[in-house]
Amino acid sequence: MALRTRVFSRLLKLSEKGIEEVVDLPAHRAKRAKLQRSAVGGVIFGRVDAGAVQDEIVVGNGSRALVHRPKDAIGPLPVVVNFHGGGWVQGNPEQSAWLSSRIAVRNRVVVVTPSYRLAPEHPFPAGVDDARDAVAWVVEHADELGIAPERLAVMGDSAGGNLAAVVSLLARDAGGPAIRAQVLIYPGVEMYDRWPSEDLYADAPVLTSANMRAFVRLYLGDQHGTEDVRASPIRAASHADLPKAFILTAELDPLRDNGTHYRDALVEAGVPVRYVEYDGAIHGFMSLPGVVPVAGRALDDIVDFLREVL
Repeated sequence: MALRTRVFSRLLKLSEKGIEEVVDLPAHRAKRAKLQRSAVGGVIFGRVDAGAVQDEIVVGNGSRALVHRPKDAIGPLPVVVNFHGGGWVQGNPEQSAWLSSRIAVRNRVVVVTPSYRLAPEHPFPAGVDDARDAVAWVVEHADELGIAPERLAVMGDSAGGNLAAVVSLLARDAGGPAIRAQVLIYPGVEMYDRWPSEDLYADAPVLTSANMRAFVRLYLGDQHGTEDVRASPIRAASHADLPKAFILTAELDPLRDNGTHYRDALVEAGVPVRYVEYDGAIHGFMSLPGVVPVAGRALDDIVDFLREVL
């Protein structure tokens, strides 16, 4: 683990409560958003690429979204629909702006990052419904957005990786929209099973085992215990004919084995998969480029993958 990552991790442990201890979630979300907007937040979370234009639009059933595109964009561009992380209970499109804007510029694509309803106010499957509707809306408004909908990928980190995987399953089963690729960044794909990485890194920075279990309880609400594949995409009866995947995991992440197990399920079903585990990385590192240097290498890898598939 890099020195700056160790320092950040120590400060985080001293200053931040686990999600299971947070009583006022709206206030907690507002505090995180305020940090993102601060000068310190700009260093930690990164800033929008200077070569990108950032716009805010409304998609789907009224969800707010950020759109990043190259400043000199001409003609219909490929599109990536990106879902932010946050355990389905927190997070916003802004926390993905560092990554989304750089992909937009370097791949010459449009990246749409929609918000979605958060639990516990809006429990499962509200987030899934919003994610599916956002992808459908983007395809339906291709001319307005200046995109080529036949060159579509989905992407997401953590809870957003779960939503990207689920949307890919739903699109396959519904016969569309056609998704060329899925980029799953330390995705959560299983709600209940406990795998070795969760015990190895139970008290890791950013995400702990207790956090994981609290997020699941809050997200599923009264449906806790459901085996619905819209919650746990690894439980799908078949993973055949899913889009080509790039799965990224972090070495020091209790969620790491979710990614390796999903990789294995896709490979077994004949889906082409690229997989990389980033040494010394912690959960959430793609939203923390200022404190986890390996985020830059992972960005390069995502850019290379999307260049190949789009």
